[in-house]
Order: sequence, then structure tokens, then C-alpha cells
Amino acid sequence: MRRDFDPDHMPVRAFYKLMTAVVVPRPIAWVSSVSAAGVDNLAPHSFFTVACVDPPIAQFTSVGRKDSLRNVEATGDFVVNLAPEPLFQQVNATGTNFPPEVSEFDAVGLEREPSLKVKASRVAASPVALECALHSTIRLGDSVLVLGRVVHAAIREDALDGDHPDIAKLLPLSRLGRNQWGDPPPVRAIDRIPYDQWPGHFG
Repeated sequence: MRRDFDPDHMPVRAFYKLMTAVVVPRPIAWVSSVSAAGVDNLAPHSFFTVACVDPPIAQFTSVGRKDSLRNVEATGDFVVNLAPEPLFQQVNATGTNFPPEVSEFDAVGLEREPSLKVKASRVAASPVALECALHSTIRLGDSVLVLGRVVHAAIREDALDGDHPDIAKLLPLSRLGRNQWGDPPPVRAIDRIPYDQWPGHFG
């Protein structure tokens, strides 16, 4: 027995809460940007993923016209910082609706680090920074999809296993439903089954 939910017959906010409770876990783009006036901004966005391989493009969605979106449109770049579990309190705090003239870096006591190829600063304590140049934006109803071409990746040495990022060292947070967050998950590895080895695997 399933229960049916029709978005055309529900309040928008109620269906939004349902969607974000079942599209889980969601990775967090901890987006740093800088305004035209030079004020650094930092905010978590949980509608986030990789959009393209070649060229490398990351995407996040601004629900409403938030400072991140305004800054990216004004200056043309941003940084996606990985949101690690040890910075749980700071990641959550940067979601506060500070006015545009207040920098979240200063408000929550986070150290900046200069980026190599973009104007926006990195979060110094984050193990990963993806420096992005604005590729394009797409308006979707009350939201805007922001696509950024990744022009540089900076990963802390102690978060690498050889040349590869180590999930056990990255300790990524995720968003769940309501005000719930996910801790770094247990990890299982499994190889994809080549078609020529398929017979016998599933009956």
C-alpha cells in the first residue's frame, strides 16, 4: 500500500519538504563568492552535483535570489568548498540569512584562503576547493540553476590516497529531510559487471 501525494493539490512548501526528505542524502556545495563591493559570502546549497565531464562543470541551485547567486552573476566566479563533518556547526551557521554587507567568514570565524584562478576566497579549513568560472544560469520557476566550469581543484595533501581523494579523510556531510544532516557514511566497494560477464550473476 502506497500513499499518493499530488504536487498540484498541495502547498508548494509542503511538497518541497517531501521532496527533500526522499531525495537523500544530498551532497552540499559550500559556495564561497564575493560581491561587486568586495564582501565575501559563504553559504551551503544542498541542490548540488556534477553536471558535465568535458568540460568539467559543477552545478548548484539557488532557491530564490540569494547572495550566492547575485554575487556569481556580478563577478562571474565562485568556489565550491567541501563541507566536512568537523565543520558541521560552521556549515550550518553559514546558512543564516545575514545581510549582504556581512561576510559569513567573519560572522562564524572561518579563515579565508586565496584562490588560484578565481576572485572568490576558499575556506581554508575545508579539504577540497573547486574553483569555478560561471558557465551559465538557467531559471526554473522560483529557482536558478548555476553552472560553473571547474577551472582549478585544490585538495589538501592529507585528504589524498596517492592522487585520489580518500572518502574516509574527506568526511563529507550531507543534507537529509527537515533539519537533519547525514554524517560521513559507511563505504562499500563493488565493481560494475561487464556485459560479457553478466550470465549467471542474476539467475
